Amino acid sequence: MMHVLVTGGPGSGTSTLAEVLANRLSAAWIEADDYYWKPSNPPFRYKYDAPERADRLLQALGKTQQAVVAGSVMGWGDAIEAAFDRIIFLYTDTATRMVRLRAREQSRYGGARPGFLEWAAGYDAGERPGRSLARHQAWLAQRAVPVLRLDSASELGELTAQALSFCDPRTK
Repeated sequence: MMHVLVTGGPGSGTSTLAEVLANRLSAAWIEADDYYWKPSNPPFRYKYDAPERADRLLQALGKTQQAVVAGSVMGWGDAIEAAFDRIIFLYTDTATRMVRLRAREQSRYGGARPGFLEWAAGYDAGERPGRSLARHQAWLAQRAVPVLRLDSASELGELTAQALSFCDPRTK
């Protein structure tokens, strides 16, 4: 059994790497946002509370021997935060992340929400609520499983190769 978390700042490429990695590992690909946000139109309006989102994600993980989860589970509770065998943390500079986010938001929704972009741009400084580089680093330091840190400005093929090697069960 192998459950891998691919996490990082908004626009760092967690979903992209997680999807490729899941396909290469023949694992389920799970988006944490699908367990964080309740379905709505427009999206991202209503959140599940932490115990409910954790329970829902734990149930999904319990249904599969191998899964790769994309996103952040910080603050979801001990059970979900300890549910992973490996964690991959992606980081890249703010400018690169913001270019990616604007393109993604344009392609998915026809434009980016200014409040979301403002929040995402503040990830490195950590002055806004939610995910930040400092909070991620502190959270990662508390994990009892191996953590691989990757610069997501690297080519996807290179990131995938490093992630596959890291996820090899013979690697401790």
